[in-house]
Amino acid sequence: MGHNEADAVRSVRPKGKKSIGIFYELFRLIRLTGGIMVKKEFILFIVICLFMFLIATEISYGQEKIKVYISVDIEGIAGVVNGDQTSSSGNDYGIARKWMTQEVNAAIRGALRAGATEIVVNDSHGSMRNIIISELNPEAYLITGSPKPLSMMQGIDDTYDAIFLIGYHARAGSKDGVLDHTYSSMSVFSIKVNGMELGEAEQNALIAGCYDVPIVLVTGDQIVCGQVKKSLGEEVETAVVKEGIGRHAAKSLTPKAAQALIEEKAKIALENRKRIKPLKFQPPYRFELTYLRSYMADAGELIPQVKRTGPRTVMFETNDYIEGYKLFCALIGLAR
Repeated sequence: MGHNEADAVRSVRPKGKKSIGIFYELFRLIRLTGGIMVKKEFILFIVICLFMFLIATEISYGQEKIKVYISVDIEGIAGVVNGDQTSSSGNDYGIARKWMTQEVNAAIRGALRAGATEIVVNDSHGSMRNIIISELNPEAYLITGSPKPLSMMQGIDDTYDAIFLIGYHARAGSKDGVLDHTYSSMSVFSIKVNGMELGEAEQNALIAGCYDVPIVLVTGDQIVCGQVKKSLGEEVETAVVKEGIGRHAAKSLTPKAAQALIEEKAKIALENRKRIKPLKFQPPYRFELTYLRSYMADAGELIPQVKRTGPRTVMFETNDYIEGYKLFCALIGLAR
């Protein structure tokens, strides 16, 4: 979506040779219209101005292109502690989605300060129609709506340089994790790949790893930030915007304070992006999904590739992580 449009815009901007052509035509026009009556000083002034324009154009094209991908959830946003704030039918949803949009804008500002030249934001919560597009920083593109083949990571590819995960939450079963869950609080107990338990942050990091793109920033409560430091590496930048007190309470920064923190952390994270390695596992990839209820596994094992390994657990193996992720999403869908 954003890539082709951005490339089209860049393709019509003047480059070096075109700038020289403009210089030549303007100089010829001055000579034709002014003849010998045009003063040498005026011609020299025009030449200097055009030369400076040419240099500025070449410098602009010499700048490094930095593409940033931002995946945004809502449970990890400052001030959010209850389902009434995360569901579109909740009384406090309107203000929560506003805070969500503001935290994204803070991350965008930080990325721009660090030199980002293209930013794509993917709305990654629920219906994926939460971010208020009319209030989003116009420097960014927005991917909105669902379903999407790669869900929270739709649009990611190997042209990106770094990824921010904004408003993320702890994996299911995490003590003091605000609104902790893994994809679906109604059906998923745990997810493992190659024996490692994953939250949404790690799962999305592995998708990004397929394209050699690192997660450089994660924001949310202290639990998810601690989890990604262990799973993705200490070099990953984090912004703790609230401290969980059980699942439905927190000591939170105010929205403005959280946004200021995220902006600074985003700038630092993007500047340090080359220090951080993408998360990768070696194939084959063994996916294990444990449901909350045994009847959910009854449906999952109907898929030929999937084997039942316990009352609530199913598993499958694949050499293609992206295909495995899509099958995993289908298994969650069957449990509804």
